Amino acid sequence: MGVFSEAVEVVCSPAGQPLRLRWQGRSYRIVAEPVRWYERRKWWAEELRAERGRGAGLVDHEIWRVQARLNGRSQIRTLDLSHQVDADRWRLIRVHDAVRELSA
Repeated sequence: MGVFSEAVEVVCSPAGQPLRLRWQGRSYRIVAEPVRWYERRKWWAEELRAERGRGAGLVDHEIWRVQARLNGRSQIRTLDLSHQVDADRWRLIRVHDAVRELSA
């Protein structure tokens, strides 16, 4: 599994589910139902301080696991995306099939 952080562009459904993403200049289509959960940031290790009265979304962030492919014949890739909801920023944080691909 490759772990890193890289900005990606994500197009979502009206309900907020990822439908397509653009990564490294290529457009991927989500081919299975995405799975969403929340992870806790290491807020205690950061210098950043929250503004008074603002707290929602600062401690936990949204993670989506998606299965995506370039076109109908390409390999399906399993990717984890982090979504900073208040800024609507998306980052690719894990590529689950990267190790298998490199060793093949």
